[in-house]
Amino acid sequence: MKTPAVDVLEVLILAGLDFVCIDQEHAAFDRGTLNTCCAVARAANFPILVRVPSAAPDGILAALDLGATGIVVPHVMDAEMAARVARQARFGHGGRGYAGSTRWAGFGTQTMPDLLARSQRETLVIAQIEDPEAVEQAEAIAATDGIDAVFLGPADLTVAYGHDTQPNAALDAATARVGAAAKAAGKAYMTFVADAAGAQDRAAHGFTVFFVASEHAWMLSGARAAIAGVKAI
Repeated sequence: MKTPAVDVLEVLILAGLDFVCIDQEHAAFDRGTLNTCCAVARAANFPILVRVPSAAPDGILAALDLGATGIVVPHVMDAEMAARVARQARFGHGGRGYAGSTRWAGFGTQTMPDLLARSQRETLVIAQIEDPEAVEQAEAIAATDGIDAVFLGPADLTVAYGHDTQPNAALDAATARVGAAAKAAGKAYMTFVADAAGAQDRAAHGFTVFFVASEHAWMLSGARAAIAGVKAI
């Protein structure tokens, strides 16, 4: 989700999606709009992931306190960084700061033992592998405790490998290596696809979860189809 407007989220919830990922890395979501969207998602019992701007602990804390089910962390480079973001997303020494008065915590209505257990059970931490250096560390990243899934970033990897189109041989090799690492570690393997055809193709490479297009792409596609149909009359 790229548009910082709660109305867009409300429409997407009606579409039959399993979750929505709010993009704080590349879109104009501030804490206020993220707060509103997380409130609506929690009220609808609908899972929200947040792609945080970076691995900084304040962004991770904010997304989870506001009610996100999990975080997607860009440019995770190695196991040390993976362990750090996994720790920052969960309570404990050196980890997520505890507050029982947040939306995620039910605004003071739940006990500390219940919240600590729920954090371990519910919170998802997804590491994006989108740099050649991270591909070389894929096995260690995937095996890191507290990392629940790895997300292959095809666009960033394509550019980083010096290509300007997908697919390409370097991306295919990275896809295979990261997929093998995810499978060996028993972690979910995720990626971005533009549409159902892309998902079908990627499923053959071991991916099990897809972040599909964006509402921008869907609006353009629907509008163009309607306009073309009217103009053809």
